[in-house]
Amino acid sequence: MLWPVAVMLVIHRTVILAVNGARTDDFTGVYRAAVAFWNREPVYTAAYQHVDPHYLYPPSGSLLIAPFAVFEPDSSRWLFIGVNAVAVLIAVYLVVRMFGFTAHSAALPVVIVLAFASESVTNTLVFTNINGVILLGQMAFLTLLLARRDLWAGVAIGLTFAIKPILAPLLLLPLLRRQGKVLVTAAAVPILLTALAWPWAADPWQFVERTVPYLLQSRDYFNSSITGNGSYYGLPDLLILLLRGGFALLAAATMYLLYRYHRRDDVFFVVTSAGVLMTASFLLGSLGQMYYSMLLFPLLMSVVLPQSVLRNWPAWLAVYGFLSADEWYSGRWVEAGRFAEYMRPTWGWSLLLIVIFAVLLDRRLDIRRRDSVSAGSDG
Repeated sequence: MLWPVAVMLVIHRTVILAVNGARTDDFTGVYRAAVAFWNREPVYTAAYQHVDPHYLYPPSGSLLIAPFAVFEPDSSRWLFIGVNAVAVLIAVYLVVRMFGFTAHSAALPVVIVLAFASESVTNTLVFTNINGVILLGQMAFLTLLLARRDLWAGVAIGLTFAIKPILAPLLLLPLLRRQGKVLVTAAAVPILLTALAWPWAADPWQFVERTVPYLLQSRDYFNSSITGNGSYYGLPDLLILLLRGGFALLAAATMYLLYRYHRRDDVFFVVTSAGVLMTASFLLGSLGQMYYSMLLFPLLMSVVLPQSVLRNWPAWLAVYGFLSADEWYSGRWVEAGRFAEYMRPTWGWSLLLIVIFAVLLDRRLDIRRRDSVSAGSDG
């Protein structure tokens, strides 16, 4: 019953919406960079004062995407869409398997439908972004981490670092789980790829001198992080700093409360911690974009666990905020609609962190209450 819906949704998002494209085009810059890198021409030539999507991959990323330069633009773009769609499907399968479901269960088509109906997957394909590959790298990393395949887990996340370091916060997990070998290959893979790409690239130092400073800035457009939306709405710098500091403390406290689960429930600890770390990075970093939310799929799937922190309605109100493809622009209430649309992912991520902290804190306090009652009964 569910498979026809899942299959048709994947085809529609991939073959129709993605091929049609949209005003936002993340691929053209990538393709031009691939062609330039292939021909040993300058890559980092973008005018960063413009709002068009810029090419921001390091030289190691240029090396990995260089094969797309072999094809003419349309074919290359379609191949890029196909690679990311397949990557999302494999990642969804890994998510389902992580929680004990098989490919023959109803869980797989359900998760495929929810994934491809989300804003994250839809816009990743329509904008022709590489987030699908990053999601697959994340799921390979988490799967191998849980299996204690430390070196291979490092390879998986290291390949994503070669393109962009969005998953860097997840390196806290092997440190907390005492799986230090992960860090060896996680660092070795991007270093090796950079060493291979650097002599071939025409302007590798331009990435360091021009692109890195731009990446460290927080722009005030298409940016749902606290600094991005705060700058857009003209909030005082001190208030932005206080908000970032408050949510940083909240994330740290949540990780502290989660740590007690790291030995007795591997899957719950890893996926919940990964979700907290990624959500905090979207909020606190220099750039948080709504379609990054697909990296929270493992956390959302944890709702099937008895001890899940997501078995409450505020958590799913938050999920609606950052995952729904609904648009809240209004012809009647123009300013209110624009505000709701721009703030949706920001308040969604914020509410999710608050909910997770509140649930874990309530559990900790409940244990103390029970211990106190038990001690009183013994007395």
